[in-house]
Amino acid sequence: MSTFGIDYAAVFQALPGAVLLLTPEFVIADANEAHLRLAGRERHQVIGHFLFEVFPGNPDDPDASGTRNLRASLERVLATGAPDTMALQRYDVEAPGRPGVFEERYWRPVNAPVLDADGRVRLIVHRVEEVTETVRAGTGGRRGDGQRTAAELSTRAQELQGVNERLRRANAREREIVLALQEAMLPAPRPVGHHRAAVRYRPAVGALNVCGDWYDLAELPGDRMAVAVGDVVGHGLAAACVMGQLRSALSAATRVVGGPARALEVLGIYARSVDGAESTTAVQVIVDWTTHTISYSSAGHPPPALLHPDGTVELLDRATDPPLGARPEHVDRPEARVSFADDAVLVLYTDGLIERRREDIDVGLGRLADALTRHRGADAEALADALLAELLPPGGATDDTALVLIRL
Repeated sequence: MSTFGIDYAAVFQALPGAVLLLTPEFVIADANEAHLRLAGRERHQVIGHFLFEVFPGNPDDPDASGTRNLRASLERVLATGAPDTMALQRYDVEAPGRPGVFEERYWRPVNAPVLDADGRVRLIVHRVEEVTETVRAGTGGRRGDGQRTAAELSTRAQELQGVNERLRRANAREREIVLALQEAMLPAPRPVGHHRAAVRYRPAVGALNVCGDWYDLAELPGDRMAVAVGDVVGHGLAAACVMGQLRSALSAATRVVGGPARALEVLGIYARSVDGAESTTAVQVIVDWTTHTISYSSAGHPPPALLHPDGTVELLDRATDPPLGARPEHVDRPEARVSFADDAVLVLYTDGLIERRREDIDVGLGRLADALTRHRGADAEALADALLAELLPPGGATDDTALVLIRL
């Protein structure tokens, strides 16, 4: 506590640079006056709103990457708890009072975490410097006073466009690398014992928003199968590497411990030693065809869905606990069991299949249940294709989607 009685709220508002305070869900908690002036927004238009609703991407520019790059940077801050300085970005801004009209703007953003006593990210400081302001200011006036000629302005604009193009190409190249890495690490579709699982992976449409999701299947003694899916916080190459480590660790733990809860406990302990692994969500089920039962445990992951032969859908949500590494001390994870009949269908998935911006997750779960019921007569492969076709957005999802489907 300062002995000078400093009013830090007043300091924040007086900062000469443009700053936003964001929650971990990227909701704008506060904006200083410099940012409001720069963005041309009133306080009530930004506070309490989702960042990418207030400042959406330009839908008329297919190459615009500012929104995707900013989201990736913010997710890196959440995953690492460290500041992230972004390269020069083109991020067009919707003109105040003119919906759908975007102005070409260039920015230098920096994102820094505000940590609590346990080292968790509670807020993100998002500071931006607009580098196009001087370009706009240089359209008139005397030479020699810091303003530029039309030719100089044109040259600067071309340089900025060149930087944006290089960033786009670099992002596309990273996408190719991480997708190739993920393909090498995830198991190829194959029968597990005499049972067949349909598996699907669909990468996000953004250049950097890929490779946090994973799945695993393992044959166990006694006509049993272990199935797991998980979602690593963050995207890109770092998330792909974390994903590979966690998938391998869970696959090994499953073969030596008793049940999905114990396997997730072991994985949670391991995750604390892997940078970027904390807050990963995962769920594992063990299907036993001898007893016709499914044992399951979830670490903060969306619930598996069990489609019964009569068309009813049961969400397996009675053994849910926080994500990996969320608790400072070890606590036994819960485990539940459910019976199934022949010809039932088990579905595990990641949140890209059901979650949509500004929509409650129950709406997405309802869509999943409805699609399963309507297509319940299809074989596993056809049903998996039908779910992706109906549930993913037409233009592609902004998050990875992993799907594992087994007809029991």
